[in-house]
Amino acid sequence: MAEARRRRWLVFGAQFLGLLVAIAIAQFVIGWVRAGDPAPALGGRMLDGSSVALSGEAPPGRVVLVHFWASWCPICRLELDSIDALARDYEVISVAMQSGDAAEVGAYLREQGAAFPVLLDESGALGERWGVRGVPMSFVIDADGRMRFVERGYVTGAGLRLRMWLAEQVSG
Repeated sequence: MAEARRRRWLVFGAQFLGLLVAIAIAQFVIGWVRAGDPAPALGGRMLDGSSVALSGEAPPGRVVLVHFWASWCPICRLELDSIDALARDYEVISVAMQSGDAAEVGAYLREQGAAFPVLLDESGALGERWGVRGVPMSFVIDADGRMRFVERGYVTGAGLRLRMWLAEQVSG
């Protein structure tokens, strides 16, 4: 009996270790960006006609959330309210990846009741530069222009607020 239990734990441990090794190899091969890396340049025309430029340094004393999403992504739709609320208190640059032109993205946001700032990435080139392999993906950039947190997938509004607050505490 004890031998069977021990064998099950050994098999489980070996499977778990294999999973960790596979994840490590995948991250190396894919070349994902990591927390602590300098933020890549980000710039272009926002949906409202204004321009944005983030290159190596966030506004002094402020952290920035760069959030990649898509209108066709059901998980992104779940995050819309959180991103919209966060944009009232923090600087947010959201990037609509391969979601259509300005008219289509604007109509989508109106339909969803969201009003956060949006940078269009119709071709996906910005996402590629930032190492985005899926949406949603969020980057919390500190005041020194470094990626403090890199999140893939759904993150709660409270989770994003906590990350922004933590980035403020260690910035500058």
